[in-house]
Amino acid sequence: MSKSQTEPTLEEACVAKGMRMTDQRRVIAQVIEAANDHPDVEELYRRASAVDDRISLSTVYRTVNLFEEAGLVTKHDFKDGRARFELIPDEHHDHLIDIRSGAVIEFRNEEIEAIQDVIAKRLGYRLVDHRLELYAVPIEGSDKAKK
Repeated sequence: MSKSQTEPTLEEACVAKGMRMTDQRRVIAQVIEAANDHPDVEELYRRASAVDDRISLSTVYRTVNLFEEAGLVTKHDFKDGRARFELIPDEHHDHLIDIRSGAVIEFRNEEIEAIQDVIAKRLGYRLVDHRLELYAVPIEGSDKAKK
């Protein structure tokens, strides 16, 4: 889910947090911002090095870790052995992961959100954050199963 036009870019958010923005960090920030999937570090490296061939894999690793520590990107482990990244969304969403294809589908469901609050309250808590990841396979006979 992409940022709205009034939100600062990832580069602007980095600068606002006092981060020094090298040309390579700018490219990596732009690649993350342009992603409409949840790329891992190696995919970010492929995309960034296509823009600037001076960018190394270790630079991408250091940069995404810096962005994560600054609270600007979030890391996901979708149980495929790769840490994947996305911008901190401006609106909460959950993920459904197709374990056959690796496709990651973002969704929001108000009923699920409400049930989570109810469960936390029943257990004596106020929910402050959560992450929901559903792992699934396509239903036989569906359009998704034919791919």
